[in-house]
Amino acid sequence: MTDPLPYGTPDTPRLAVRGEAHLEVAPEIARITVTLSARGTNRNTTLADLTRRNEHALTLIKSYGDAVEKLETGAFTLTPQLTDKGRHERVRAYHGRVAHTATLNDFTALGELTTRLADLDLTRVDGPWWALRPDSPAHRTARTQAVHDAVQRAREYAEALGARLDALLEIADLGAENQAFTPPPGMRGFAGRAATQESAPALDLEPQQQTVHAAVNARLTMTRPAL
Repeated sequence: MTDPLPYGTPDTPRLAVRGEAHLEVAPEIARITVTLSARGTNRNTTLADLTRRNEHALTLIKSYGDAVEKLETGAFTLTPQLTDKGRHERVRAYHGRVAHTATLNDFTALGELTTRLADLDLTRVDGPWWALRPDSPAHRTARTQAVHDAVQRAREYAEALGARLDALLEIADLGAENQAFTPPPGMRGFAGRAATQESAPALDLEPQQQTVHAAVNARLTMTRPAL
């Protein structure tokens, strides 16, 4: 037995509409990536330098307490660099690197921490990348507005025919999308150098608005049109 075609009858016509919502909301969190480097001709010395810089950076990040929601370590590498010439392979230097990702919810603290990290020796800071949390109320608001938009469109179609909506048959959720983690121009990275003062000035950051989109398909029936 085949399914009935998605058409109505003269007494109960069907309407198929699409509802959408687009919101511009302030970000809730921001992420930065901190990459620490060390280089030397001795492997143990290079590793010791990298460990020291890593501990210093982690201590600084953790000192911001609840402003840092999450701190995660990414890749760690210690790479030997060989000489370009010669018949035998010889290690010319060792290059060590470790990367961390920090998620912050306090944007004032973010500006200060970013500057202080970038002021450290052989430290690179990338970001910030602004975002909403996965459970942000903005997603629910967008989905609710998309449903209201679908019903309003259907109501307008029905009224244009001298009818009124009768029943809801189906709502198909197409999902809500958050266009996040887009680095704003000019804020992609900071190359850190040796500190020249005790406290670097806080960087003034302007949070990037986040776009939240939701869309639904809806099928409804209406009363007999007055044609």
